[in-house]
Amino acid sequence: MSFSNNIQLLKNLSAKKLNNAFKVWLSYHVSKNTKQALNRGYPISLAIEPTTSCNLRCPECPSGLREFTRPIGMLEPTFFKKTIDSVYKELIYLTFYFQGEPYLNPHFLEMVKYASDKKIYTSTSTNAHYLTQEMARKTVESKLDRLIISIDGTTQETYQQYRIGGTLSKVIEGTKNISLAKKELQSKTPHVVFQFLVVKPNEHQLTDVKNLANELGVDEVVFKTAQVYDFKNGNPLIPDNIKYSRYKKNSDGTYSIKNKLLNQCWRMWSSCVITWDGLVVPCCFDKDAKHQLGDLKADGFKTVWQSDLYQSFRKAILKSREEIDICKNCSEGTKVWTE
Repeated sequence: MSFSNNIQLLKNLSAKKLNNAFKVWLSYHVSKNTKQALNRGYPISLAIEPTTSCNLRCPECPSGLREFTRPIGMLEPTFFKKTIDSVYKELIYLTFYFQGEPYLNPHFLEMVKYASDKKIYTSTSTNAHYLTQEMARKTVESKLDRLIISIDGTTQETYQQYRIGGTLSKVIEGTKNISLAKKELQSKTPHVVFQFLVVKPNEHQLTDVKNLANELGVDEVVFKTAQVYDFKNGNPLIPDNIKYSRYKKNSDGTYSIKNKLLNQCWRMWSSCVITWDGLVVPCCFDKDAKHQLGDLKADGFKTVWQSDLYQSFRKAILKSREEIDICKNCSEGTKVWTE
């Protein structure tokens, strides 16, 4: 995150938020060292899902593959506002993303503005196919702080190998529209990020995407390692450059994840994910909401966060993380490269 973006984040801090963040940090480190699930704070970061719908068909995405067992739907503004009202005094960072394309929710930017007005740093991730001039202007007006644009290739031929059904020219046009809207409205936000998911078909274009970002006035480029579900015997998406892979090749020719899967996880104390229909799940690796830790249609968020069920899951993480299915492909501790 750039210096100016850090300043934007710091502007939203308060004594209450800092005090809560310290409680979270202390609780986590005491829990990690004692193997007892102490929890004295509330999350400093949340991800909430605007929708599970998507216009693309990306091969390693449940939304793109249409392989969800959970229902497809849209986050409702009334429910969203009620949830935010219960956590905003402690919450520092809010990501409007889990699965799906956020801009397909017609109330998306209304909800961004609501959170921004509550002094919460807001971020989203998009495939940028809906960033028309009008939508780009509304995005800037919503006070969205960080806009991550997925761009996994600098030519249509390369881009469409992962972003199946996508059109690179629309991504470029949408990026130009955001840059123009920021200029016209004299706004420093949103901080625009090109996120490049490094896979074998596009790993030869790393320099090209940095040049394209400079050309379009993008603030930052991030190279992200790709999650592959079927990796043990290799996968055509795993890049040759081991630096940008979550997986390593073993002496017997099989692959394993680089992450050592230590019995700890900062996310279980600092953040969680809320699905469009109010289910609370541990993190973004639980894409099908198999590990439901609460339902906000039945209970308040803070009740769920401190519940026996949530504490039991934290204890399981501290005891034997490798036995939890969603942890087996986790990238926590692996690097994301910012340019």
